[in-house]
Amino acid sequence: MSWIDIGPVGDIPLRGARKVRTAMGCVAVFRTGENQVFAATDTCPHRGGPLSEGIVHGTGVTCPLHNWVFDLQTGQARGEDAAITTFPVQVRDGRILIDGAKLAARSAA
Repeated sequence: MSWIDIGPVGDIPLRGARKVRTAMGCVAVFRTGENQVFAATDTCPHRGGPLSEGIVHGTGVTCPLHNWVFDLQTGQARGEDAAITTFPVQVRDGRILIDGAKLAARSAA
């Protein structure tokens, strides 16, 4: 995997999210109350809501437009036949790294 450094973990509040612009497109990066970090597409497939503006709870995020809930581990919408793309992330030395290969593949699609 080719890892892309997208910034310090401290830039994302607990139970919060940020939209991050990369050379290969925008992603939403989420930090749970348990200090887990996830990355996914920022757009809800239902009505295009910005997931980075949603409410983070447990390992899920609720779309701010129509309350669809997505599992940040799998990308699957709870109770709906829809999903968002998730990206592998890791935190190393306080920095968030995202899998650049998967991000590039998603932007090429």
